Amino acid sequence: MTPAHSRAAPPLPSVTFSEEGPLRHLHLGSTPWIQGSMRLDRPNDLALEYVQRMMAWLLFVEPDGVAARRALQLGLGAAALTKFCHRRLGMDTTAVELNPQVVVACRTWFRLPPDGPRLRVVVGDAAQWVRHAPWAGTVDALAVDLYDHDAGAPVLDSADFYADCHRLLTDDGALTVNLFGRRASFERSLAALTQAFGRDALWVFKPTKEGNTVVLAQRSPQRPSREVLAARADAIRTRWRLPALHWLRSLQPLDP
Repeated sequence: MTPAHSRAAPPLPSVTFSEEGPLRHLHLGSTPWIQGSMRLDRPNDLALEYVQRMMAWLLFVEPDGVAARRALQLGLGAAALTKFCHRRLGMDTTAVELNPQVVVACRTWFRLPPDGPRLRVVVGDAAQWVRHAPWAGTVDALAVDLYDHDAGAPVLDSADFYADCHRLLTDDGALTVNLFGRRASFERSLAALTQAFGRDALWVFKPTKEGNTVVLAQRSPQRPSREVLAARADAIRTRWRLPALHWLRSLQPLDP
């Protein structure tokens, strides 16, 4: 009998894609759950509403300084956020993905460019990566979208994990996290985020029609005026074609 501590980890799921009109979807294993999407005619756009909302940290920074910031994604998906931050925003961008097949699929089917001076895609475990000491205090925009092939609940969703995320952020940095799944508990996730960041640092979107709820957590809590947020939303819409004005109707601080 093989000792428990030496048993091999379960194999990672295979990666497939499907197409639906103008969209190409990435799937893990044989499940129908969509792990990410790309518009075939605009491959660097953000096709899904919840992925667009993962960029809501833009509301809390000056648009002219975005290109000088650093982005980190935990979970590559279909590389939508990675491509957008790298190509559209011009940011130094790193993505961490556990499954090497996902990286190959993104470069084969989803127009993910090769690594370069301002783009790195790392095959690794996000739970370990967030504890990598040299990254502490260096990330301005941290996106967490970590699901297995079954999409039942976030793979990493503890207060300890979010505390590690908190340590990665710059003083005005922010985490955005996608909370979704049949076995997920929004209240449990929110409690873990609150423990790591504090209630006054959290902003919450209303769920999308698909059931995705994006939460934004700030290293240093901000409460910009509605006038400032509206001006930034208009700049985001103009520069990067994101529906930021719509965000203002569904994004609220946890403690108004």
